[in-house]
Amino acid sequence: MDYVILSLVMLSIGIYGLLTKRHLLKVFISIELIAVGATLNFVTLASAMGKGLGEAFLVLAFSTDTAISAVILALLVIVSKKYGTSDIREIIMTTKQEGESEEAP
Repeated sequence: MDYVILSLVMLSIGIYGLLTKRHLLKVFISIELIAVGATLNFVTLASAMGKGLGEAFLVLAFSTDTAISAVILALLVIVSKKYGTSDIREIIMTTKQEGESEEAP
């Protein structure tokens, strides 16, 4: 039961960070907290069923989470280099300005 509470706390902290932060790296960390909280809850419930199922799900969840994290970090680096900032609002404003300049003849 303690792990379920811990996973809910991690999920809530991740959702709070996702909704309130503007820096790309902080948003990424919030997404990772959500993923780890969901993984912890999933593995806890799977291990309650027994037969080593929790460990198998843990290995699968960690490997997919690592692959997703690598892709997201690569995208963060590309976006930061392209727009010269890590602030989400500035990136959105820049892309809107680029879209408006392309539409004007």
